[in-house]
Amino acid sequence: MNTLDKIKAEGVKKKFKLKEGQQVNNNGTPSNEIEVLNGVDLSIRKGEFITLVGPSGCGKSVLLDIIGGLTNLTSGKVYHDEKSIEGPNAKTGYVFQQYALFPWRNALSNIEFGLETQKVPKEERTKIAKKLLSQFGLSDFGDRFPYQLSGGMQQRVAIARALATNPDVLLMDEPYAALDAQTREILQDELLRIWEETHTTVIFVTHSIDEAVYLADRVAVFTARPGVIKQVIDIDLPRPRKGNIRSSPEFADNRHKVWDLLKGEVIKAQKDWELATVYGRQ
Repeated sequence: MNTLDKIKAEGVKKKFKLKEGQQVNNNGTPSNEIEVLNGVDLSIRKGEFITLVGPSGCGKSVLLDIIGGLTNLTSGKVYHDEKSIEGPNAKTGYVFQQYALFPWRNALSNIEFGLETQKVPKEERTKIAKKLLSQFGLSDFGDRFPYQLSGGMQQRVAIARALATNPDVLLMDEPYAALDAQTREILQDELLRIWEETHTTVIFVTHSIDEAVYLADRVAVFTARPGVIKQVIDIDLPRPRKGNIRSSPEFADNRHKVWDLLKGEVIKAQKDWELATVYGRQ
């Protein structure tokens, strides 16, 4: 294992048993077991921002769960700093698509939660949480509860909570999917700004090619299920990234590279779902 690798996946496979009466198409044969990942190999360097793209159901989020220690793999190995991942790790933060905030806690208290579990003294954790609120432009909203915040504000709090414990790996599973386009772009820029300060290793799942290209040092393109890494593309765009780079020829070139690899896999995945209806899978 390269000493510069923060995360390394070797031959990762994952299968799930379906519920009784459910079946899936496996190469034209009905089966009650679904293979999601079929030998994923991926090295992620310390401090890099990598995005994962692929058709729905190809196992991107499952791989993220395996890296986060939330799901056991069927076979293969995943390492964090050369140590095999066997369960959740305090050095890993996770941001989900759903904001997953505690409704009975205000924004400040939500950000403090991980620090509380690590027994950080009250004064110190409040100081850390207030700094993060300021970084995300939420200094005036620390006493607001989730229902009093917009979707974009809630996701800011969720990201701040994940960053509060100073993780060296941040897993992000389509965190902006539910947001409007304008808010999404603003949060992309905020995330990049903070990432450039912290040098946290970020693994970011998205269905948006534009988002994948704009954020990443590299984009890993998955095949249709069962997923493997089809190719990892280096994004040759300068940093820091600014919004107007999206209209540049260089951005368009990188976007086309990703789409050219992805298009056939999306079509294949759609055909797989159509075949699956024959066997009763919805």
